[in-house]
Amino acid sequence: RVNSAKGRIKDLNMRRNPQVAISVQDPDNPYRYIAVRGRVVEVTENGADAHIDSLSSKYLGKSRYPNHKPGEVRVIYKILPDRVSTMG
Repeated sequence: RVNSAKGRIKDLNMRRNPQVAISVQDPDNPYRYIAVRGRVVEVTENGADAHIDSLSSKYLGKSRYPNHKPGEVRVIYKILPDRVSTMG
């Protein structure tokens, strides 16, 4: 699941083309990474505010997402992986 705000570039791109990819590299070892390719199978606003708050709690230590803008609509994109590759 990926969370963003409605109307942002990420939102517009994933709605236009549901094929997505993400790669994450270990900053301590450039030969260690994971890459995931897949497609967006669901876009929903239901539960998106709670989801971003839970991510904020986990990664920022704050119970509420601190960058939430007034009137902003949060969106969750569920991604079905088609291919995963790793090294290291």
